[in-house]
Amino acid sequence: MDASAGTGTAAVRNDADETLHRSTGELAASLPHIRNAPAEGGVIELIVRRPAVDAREVLSEARISTDEGIEGDTWNQRGSPTSADGGPHPDAQLTIMSARAAAVIIGPVERWPLAGDQIYADLDISHETLPAGTQLRLGDAIVEVTAKPHRGCAKFAARFGRYALRFVNIGEGKELRLRGVNCRVIRPGTVRVGDSITRL
Repeated sequence: MDASAGTGTAAVRNDADETLHRSTGELAASLPHIRNAPAEGGVIELIVRRPAVDAREVLSEARISTDEGIEGDTWNQRGSPTSADGGPHPDAQLTIMSARAAAVIIGPVERWPLAGDQIYADLDISHETLPAGTQLRLGDAIVEVTAKPHRGCAKFAARFGRYALRFVNIGEGKELRLRGVNCRVIRPGTVRVGDSITRL
């Protein structure tokens, strides 16, 4: 199968749908369900790449590489103010978001790509479960969790609400990494929706 096969590419627009923004109470009530995600291994529910600014392509299969993160993604074209040379940050080649958190914060799976992460998995990605240096197998690729924080920003607040931004950036949401976790690629490989994601 071509690694680009999927449901197509779409620009991110009409994304600030305030009717889908969750209240503080709704978000807090979801914590027990999110905390109950499997710790040793889970399932990949969505794969997304960003072929251009504010564009998303949902994939059924992707190739993970040390040069691009997800092949065809623009990680290697995005500078970072926190990298040593201002170029793409090597500790943020790939980001994984909890599918349970995405469902609560973002809503329908069709909207999950708005977050800008590449892998959405039913997995406990908290600091306690996946400390920096932990390696994960995705399909036949291996990535390593890095210490680089993944934080919500102004775009995140505009798309999902100011309560959602606070929910992921402070307190328990921060400890659970509800915004997601940054990874670097250790071994290239192919990953598919439905593949397992396991802690090594």
